[in-house]
Amino acid sequence: MDSERYQLINSAKLPGRLTPEETAWLLGFAAHDIPTLIAHGLLTPLGNPPPNGGRYFSSSEIERFRQDTKWLDKASALLIKHWKVKNQRKKSK
Repeated sequence: MDSERYQLINSAKLPGRLTPEETAWLLGFAAHDIPTLIAHGLLTPLGNPPPNGGRYFSSSEIERFRQDTKWLDKASALLIKHWKVKNQRKKSK
């Protein structure tokens, strides 16, 4: 675990806004999973960022998701299904 990630996870007080990478660290997902969670409506970035703009997430909302077993289960199941479908498409080519 790199020191930045370790410091964020163990900090007593999180910043108000989190980057997608920080969000992934706190939720226990990979950074490349965050766009999939956004696309399926399980995560909502702050503001109304353009498609190619930076995204930030509310640390209080991420902390709630981190404590919510049902949300984590739903997000995990969605990602498993997403990667299963994506890998099946690769195999069928």
